[in-house]
Amino acid sequence: MAHKSRLGCIVIDCQTDDLGAACAFWSATLGHDGKIDDDGRYAVLKGPEGEVKVLIQAVDHAPRVHLDIETDDKAAERDRLIALGAREVGPVKDWIVMEAPTGHRFCVVDRQRGGFEHNARVWEGG
Repeated sequence: MAHKSRLGCIVIDCQTDDLGAACAFWSATLGHDGKIDDDGRYAVLKGPEGEVKVLIQAVDHAPRVHLDIETDDKAAERDRLIALGAREVGPVKDWIVMEAPTGHRFCVVDRQRGGFEHNARVWEGG
């Protein structure tokens, strides 16, 4: 069975209690308007249509940047990535946190932005 995936989001993890200040900095740096969600832990930076989404996230761990890979089948994408040498760290909300052989963390998530059906890579197998 085939599934699709692509880079969906770049997530800037900020170790902060003041996401507003982090959002203001990254909004000004990237030239995109930022909007903090209702729980105050996430902010989406609104860029031009078709660009990769940028998310600012308040975290408890050291600051870093990580990628979200969006897919139409999270289990199949997780299995494909494990076959490439990644390991599953575990779930957070409805995402699958993964770790590359290089130690970099990233998430496998549901589709997040437009154009997925047309632009995502098709992976055969299963």
